[in-house]
Amino acid sequence: MTHRLRLAAIIPLALLAVLFSVSFSAAQTSPPAACSQTVQVQPGETLSLLASRHLGSFAAYPAIVQATNAAAAVDSSYAVIDNPALIRVGQQLCIPATDEVVAQPTVRPLAATPTPAVRAVITPTATPTPIPAADHPLVIANMRARSYPGSEIVIEQTLAPGVNYRRYVASHLSDGLKIYGLLTVPNGTPPATGWPVILFNHGHITPELYRTTERYVAYQDGFARNGYITFKSDYRGHGDSEGEARSGHANPDYTTDVLNALTSLQGYPGADPERIGMWGHSMGGSIVLRSMVVTDTVKVGVIWAGVVASYPDLLERSELQGVAVPEWFARWRDEFIAAYGTPEEKSDFWASISPNSYLADLSGPIQLHHTTGDASVPVQYSDVLAEQIEAVGGVVEYHRYTGDNHNISANFGVAMARSIAFFDAYLK
Repeated sequence: MTHRLRLAAIIPLALLAVLFSVSFSAAQTSPPAACSQTVQVQPGETLSLLASRHLGSFAAYPAIVQATNAAAAVDSSYAVIDNPALIRVGQQLCIPATDEVVAQPTVRPLAATPTPAVRAVITPTATPTPIPAADHPLVIANMRARSYPGSEIVIEQTLAPGVNYRRYVASHLSDGLKIYGLLTVPNGTPPATGWPVILFNHGHITPELYRTTERYVAYQDGFARNGYITFKSDYRGHGDSEGEARSGHANPDYTTDVLNALTSLQGYPGADPERIGMWGHSMGGSIVLRSMVVTDTVKVGVIWAGVVASYPDLLERSELQGVAVPEWFARWRDEFIAAYGTPEEKSDFWASISPNSYLADLSGPIQLHHTTGDASVPVQYSDVLAEQIEAVGGVVEYHRYTGDNHNISANFGVAMARSIAFFDAYLK
């Protein structure tokens, strides 16, 4: 059974009773007693942005929802928020006092044997070529409109086998480029419909340092030894793969490579084309999320420490305490704003490239893992995504670990066991 862990901040019932029992005039200019201030939604703003700005946390946005709805019950000038993912410019919202926002307990995981960390190094981005906003390849509608034909999977090199599976360096085509990856295939006779498949999406690694067989070995092995065909794409420009490695934030290239790998694997002998899932870490998590709103072929996704914020939230990363903004990130952010305007100025564009705007179209359930000690990707990204998926009626299971690091090293064993169980529930 899927667990839904709500990270909502709630308004005390006694306070709500007061709000509902007191009458306010529609013409009243001062905010209701429960509101520390009243704001109007501006272009490009989301509830999570407002929560980060006024309450200090993306995840505190449910407090704004509940305070605003309580205020609307006695004052019609306030908005009624039915769907937190859909707010409109000009709506009047109630910002509660910060002492009314109740902190949520942390989910405590079982103990696990520490596993050495795999450190993902961020790759600097290239300056994007100005493209008309409506034609930008990151726009979800444009990604849905194009094709991902893939190609035959070619075995380039046979590697030493795993404990109960075969290992290969394999390749396929993506946008005419030869893309390499690490392919694993279980030993034995495949099920009648073929083995289920997991596409494995790695995080940021300096392309010049990337080696197909040297990264995420223990991570991929965890799924490979449990009866799955797995494929870890190198992505273009990484290792021996052809093409240029460009920013995953500014271009859909890596998602394109993964979706072409998906099509290629659907035709691979012994693979079940109807039982395909995705796993992703860090940047790879954003590839999972984007893929699952572009295609309906991915039946289930698991994301570890994912860069899964909407673009407007991503641009506010500099406001998150304890998470430094790398120079390359600031440069990419500034270049995009110069080309397309700020989220406040061009809210439609930023929404059109954010998978978070299309969560009602997710192709399957998602499991999230994140640690409070992550110094690379803020845990608030997963906090908010879990709430956003629930808000649109999606299925999400969220595991939040105390302390630990970006690679979930100290909790690797329990996180891997939960991930395997989640894939098994939906792919086997």
